[in-house]
Amino acid sequence: MRKFILLVEDDPDDVELALRALQRHRIANQVVVVRDGAEALAFLYGEGAHATRNPGDLPEVVLLDLNLPKVRGLEVLQRIRADARTRFLPVVVLTTSSEERDVVESYRLGANSYIRKPVDFEQFAEAMRQLGMYWLVLNQNVKRPGEL
Repeated sequence: MRKFILLVEDDPDDVELALRALQRHRIANQVVVVRDGAEALAFLYGEGAHATRNPGDLPEVVLLDLNLPKVRGLEVLQRIRADARTRFLPVVVLTTSSEERDVVESYRLGANSYIRKPVDFEQFAEAMRQLGMYWLVLNQNVKRPGEL
């Protein structure tokens, strides 16, 4: 599978904005959208509705909202970092939260970056362009555990 982004976001408006912003800047990589923390974990580990998916086929980056139903974003992050299969998977927290404790806890749990979603679409589109450019083009990921 070619490089793809996993967007973990429950707000349909934010999903639409992210997809429009990526398309606007011609970031053509596939974006897989999951709507809650439980689905994010099932997708990553090939469980439940995603049991036929190869869990070794990981996204280039996870864009993770914190305020998610079922399993909160910080717990998703903690579980990603606790599993050898996903420990080095880049995770960018992309949230509306401006709480300092969320920033600190995200980094404590191993987030690669913490970005507050801009309210203005132009700013949001530019943030998505920069995210796509950095994580999909410039960043050098650690080889997957099976490739070491």
